[in-house]
Amino acid sequence: MKLYSYFRSSAAYRVRIALNLKGLGYEYEGVHLLREGGQQLKPEYRALNPDGIVPTLVDGADVLTQSLSIIEYLEETHPQPPLLPERPVDRAFVRSVALQVACEIHPLDNLRVLKYLKHEVKTPDDVKDAWYRHWVEAGFESLEKRLARDERVGALTFGDTPTVADLCIVPQVFNARRFGIDLNAYPTITRIADHAGQIDAFARAAPGQQPDAE
Repeated sequence: MKLYSYFRSSAAYRVRIALNLKGLGYEYEGVHLLREGGQQLKPEYRALNPDGIVPTLVDGADVLTQSLSIIEYLEETHPQPPLLPERPVDRAFVRSVALQVACEIHPLDNLRVLKYLKHEVKTPDDVKDAWYRHWVEAGFESLEKRLARDERVGALTFGDTPTVADLCIVPQVFNARRFGIDLNAYPTITRIADHAGQIDAFARAAPGQQPDAE
């Protein structure tokens, strides 16, 4: 397998964690999202992934895109260790947490949105940064309430076993810290992220551990 990734991409970060948890080896191909005007926008990469985003996973003749779809593929093709609980209602809980991060927070704050605000809308940096903080804080506020009161939450989102939800929370917390967001109001979220970060599969997937890290 070959993973097209950018070390700071939270979506690629999710897939790296999944591959590590599954014990799957892969070739790392860096796609720098800023260098050369964005290597993800070059024709040769868009021939592979027309959206011009990362990650892309190539498994033999198959090309897979979208992080959660890739993770579901890995879950179905390499079911051990599982990243989803057994009961359908618990699977729905885990998926809903993952989707809350991946669909409600991340899309509003990813690099191409921030670049559009800065270069096309001509948004001043302080307003752009306020935009970023607003959507992270709004998403974390509701997510914190859910996790703090749900008895299924343990050391991680679902008990003490990593699930797809943790694969989404950890990169989002990393990005929030990188942008200087005060996370004191979200103790459950940060506790989960910090605990997960001590697990080898998560630690090896961290941005600073990637071949293209700067």
